[in-house]
Amino acid sequence: MANHSSSYPILCASFNQDTSYFAIGTRDGFKVFDSETGTLRYERAIGGFIIVEMLFSSSLLAIVGAGEQPSLSPRRLCLFNTTTGAALRELNFLTSVLAIRLNRKRLVVVLQEKTYIYDLNSLSILDTIDTVPNSKGLCAFSPSLDGCFLALPASTTRGSVLVYNVMELHSHCEIDAHRSPLAAIVFSPNGMYIATASEQGTIIRVHLISEATKSYSFRRGAYPSTIFSLSFGPSTQFPDVLVATSSSGSVHAFSLGLGMNQRSRRSSSFFGSIIPDSVNDVLDPAHHVLHNVVPAGVKSYAVIRKVDRVPGTSISESVAYRATVSIITHSGSFQEYTLIINQKNESSWRLERRFDLLTAISDNIISS
Repeated sequence: MANHSSSYPILCASFNQDTSYFAIGTRDGFKVFDSETGTLRYERAIGGFIIVEMLFSSSLLAIVGAGEQPSLSPRRLCLFNTTTGAALRELNFLTSVLAIRLNRKRLVVVLQEKTYIYDLNSLSILDTIDTVPNSKGLCAFSPSLDGCFLALPASTTRGSVLVYNVMELHSHCEIDAHRSPLAAIVFSPNGMYIATASEQGTIIRVHLISEATKSYSFRRGAYPSTIFSLSFGPSTQFPDVLVATSSSGSVHAFSLGLGMNQRSRRSSSFFGSIIPDSVNDVLDPAHHVLHNVVPAGVKSYAVIRKVDRVPGTSISESVAYRATVSIITHSGSFQEYTLIINQKNESSWRLERRFDLLTAISDNIISS
């Protein structure tokens, strides 16, 4: 998630593909942290960076400079080795690099009107996708080699999503998800589902990729808000939980399993029948809010690092979810919460830890 505004000390933040590490870019350089311990594992103070993407827990980073120094052009992608502290390869483009995604086989580079697919090992171009103007570099990527999809905006006037098969190199489908242009998109880890939010930010929808059909609609709120991030839980099967951060300063969690169980009851009720929605959705009620996590308007990025199923406290209670939600703010803080949801759709949030990303002291370098 890149941010070019000068009002924030953090210019970008991203978790790796399995959320075991995360990286931030600042005006001074970039840092890599261990998600489990919060330990700063690597830092490099050589200038500003607007993109820092990590390949799993390896020593490979894909980085793009903020353009504040001639050597750190936003049109240059550098593949960087944290073990040797040296650049492995550089790729130069005619316009600024807006987003990068990668897995063990593919490297995806998003420009404003083109997206390039590379073989990661040889760095040979496999395909070029001409896209609608995408000034924010909006994209989503499923890093799994099975169901490895890339999502890009397919329209500048509607919330349409192009889903592209990155391994087989062909367009898979197009999903008309919203009436307004897209603001956020994310795949489930196995590439089976995609969640979307529009610039209105009031409704979040989840579609099944294989059939391009809508599975869920969640109402985040009644008033428009800018969605900064969406993230599914790490399940490789059916996703349990989805979280969203927005300009409201709150974190919203949606329980997909409970939404499915309660959908029929909600849709048949009088209250459910009168809730307005642009496409006559049945709105799933499994919605849990943590208010005022960050000041309103401050960019934030949340992921669900773990989801555990835990037994209920009595025989009559069913299994509950316990999710670990990690939040990075562009003002420089890391926060981690435990979210517990029982089968009655009751929830509680507990702050586990919080620290300042900008003052953390380096421990040791990441190993290959």
